[in-house]
Amino acid sequence: MKEQHTLTIYTEDRFDLLNKIMLVFTRRNIKIESLNISLSEMDDIYKYTILITESSEAVRNVALQIEKIIEVFKCSYHTNEDIVWTQVVLFKIPTNQIMINEKLNDLLRKYNARHLNVDSSYTIFEYTVQETQSINLIKELKEFELVEFIESSRIAIAKSGNGVIKEQNIFE
Repeated sequence: MKEQHTLTIYTEDRFDLLNKIMLVFTRRNIKIESLNISLSEMDDIYKYTILITESSEAVRNVALQIEKIIEVFKCSYHTNEDIVWTQVVLFKIPTNQIMINEKLNDLLRKYNARHLNVDSSYTIFEYTVQETQSINLIKELKEFELVEFIESSRIAIAKSGNGVIKEQNIFE
């Protein structure tokens, strides 16, 4: 059975590494739903967070294949129940819609959207999201002349443990 899995990959800082990791997914014809690359809790170590929807067996095989890449220190994977994750949505709507439409104001309160920038033409809002909430919000905002929106990639931390790098003692 396919379900969402979040892979966390700790790597060296190498410009060609992204291509090597993506090749593993391409060869197995696995669609990447979200990709985030950031610094990790350890100096000079990068953390890739990749969201895919596949069977547990396929994810396990991908993780093992990725760990074979020389510049990769560790690759772990988790289901949504094992992690805390979030994404951010930014969206722009005409400022006049906020002034004249009480239904829009109720919608913004319902989703706890906060304004980041207000000018005479447009207002930009931020909404922190989990699950499919962003899809619902965007559908509802379309009736209020939604101008633009963007959703960030997933960021995630495992609920248990001391961190993959520290638990595995890979540098000792």
